[in-house]
Amino acid sequence: MTKICILGGGFGGLYTALYLRRFPWAKSPDCQITLVDQKDRFLFLPLLYELVTDELKAWEIAPAFKKLLANKNIQFCQATIEGVDLKARSVKLLGGERLSYDYLVLSVGGKTRTDGTPGAAEYALPFRSLAEARYLDERLRSLEATDLPQIRVVTIGGGPSGVELACKVADRLGKRGHILLVERGDQILKPFSSGLRRGAYRALQARGVQVELRTGVEAIAPNQITLVRDNRITPLTVDLVLWTAGTKSIDWVSQLDCQQNNQGQLLTLPTLQLVDYPEVLALGDMAEIQYPNGKRIPATAQVAYQQAACAAHNLKALIKRRRLKNFHYLHLGDMLTLGVNAAVVSSFGINIEGRLASITRQMVYLQRLPTMRHRLQVLWHWIVSGCQHLFQLFSNRFSSQGKRSTKYSQGVKKLSQK
Repeated sequence: MTKICILGGGFGGLYTALYLRRFPWAKSPDCQITLVDQKDRFLFLPLLYELVTDELKAWEIAPAFKKLLANKNIQFCQATIEGVDLKARSVKLLGGERLSYDYLVLSVGGKTRTDGTPGAAEYALPFRSLAEARYLDERLRSLEATDLPQIRVVTIGGGPSGVELACKVADRLGKRGHILLVERGDQILKPFSSGLRRGAYRALQARGVQVELRTGVEAIAPNQITLVRDNRITPLTVDLVLWTAGTKSIDWVSQLDCQQNNQGQLLTLPTLQLVDYPEVLALGDMAEIQYPNGKRIPATAQVAYQQAACAAHNLKALIKRRRLKNFHYLHLGDMLTLGVNAAVVSSFGINIEGRLASITRQMVYLQRLPTMRHRLQVLWHWIVSGCQHLFQLFSNRFSSQGKRSTKYSQGVKKLSQK
């Protein structure tokens, strides 16, 4: 029996398993595919921001693995990974259980880096999981229930996560929100196109989000953040600090006996195989591909999504002893949500903003949801919700017209009585 073990149920891991399922040999009893993840649900991370403003429901962007993998001959194991013995081809799980494998896919991502700033781990809120999104919602509800005239929120990091989160929080809090976006570089969204940056700046400005560039964080304490710019230290009173800056390797990944770069990413060949272990493939932002020309690819969900197809193909090639193919990233464009029913889409030199961009973004992500069944369930929910919203708008309009007509009739009646 050929055992394929996939660690991590994000874009790289889950989609590799689903792509493998398309091959006839993967459906036979001689092939065992096991997906391991600490959580019980897949998370479509680019749509996590919609939970802040209640535009989407948790079940739409975070379906259960068991539901997604039902009747697909893929075993799901919910467990915490403690380490991998690459030489023995063994995965150690919390509790002592071990999983042996013939081929291994590593796609566990990273975690938020807060260890360089005093107080960040204790008092700042990261935003990269369903649990963290729910906790942020609780904190916002608690602040909204107070009599504070202003709710002061500081978002650290001017990358896509920071910009998207700042816009969503600004729309949710409305006039009560005082949002500050802090970026230590000289511009936000630095690796992205100028069209995307311009659209983001317009959205931030329209929502009153203050952007501080070339600014670092000295320390974070309860209800206070200390910023530093040009050697000038500025303490600020805050109600909430959101942290989206920086990622680092998971502890057990950094301890793997294989080649890594200075950031703790695993070094792979263009075929996604580890340099020293050809039976192990690494995907997503936990790995760096060593291209002969030194080319670098971004650590995005779009990359992991495309790598999954390449990983599945190369696993088949390894098992069938055929030629492997190199991974070639095709950049299709970038999309950011910039508030409620607002977004910016930049693709092949074309930039779209506003409501149309928001619809485009949602449709693109809809077709990228993991299974056809889940896509149809989400689409049906959107259609029903849209119809209900339209019905409510028409009802309110007719109701207001009816009230105006009644007032007019009463006025005419009074005049006739005179």
